[in-house]
Amino acid sequence: MSSTSGDNQPVVRSVVRLPTEIRSPFEVYVNGVRQELGEDYRVSEGSLVFERELRKDRISGWRWFLGAWGVGTYRQDDSVDVRYQRPDGSPALAEKLDIELR
Repeated sequence: MSSTSGDNQPVVRSVVRLPTEIRSPFEVYVNGVRQELGEDYRVSEGSLVFERELRKDRISGWRWFLGAWGVGTYRQDDSVDVRYQRPDGSPALAEKLDIELR
């Protein structure tokens, strides 16, 4: 069942699967900005769920070729990072986690 916004447009959710070694407590950042549990995202079945669209830019060969010649092609490129502690207590960072749209 998909939900809709006030203008009957489907609400796009972004889902980020957490690596199995990450256990609570952890901190979530989107584009370097700390996110708040319950306000910006929720945790469901080992994934972070954002009630907004996040995107990772995929660079095709053609766009790479243009970039090599100094022609910029900019698109939305969100980065989701999670800071956590390993079981031995040392700090760790999972960077640029994959984003799925649902």
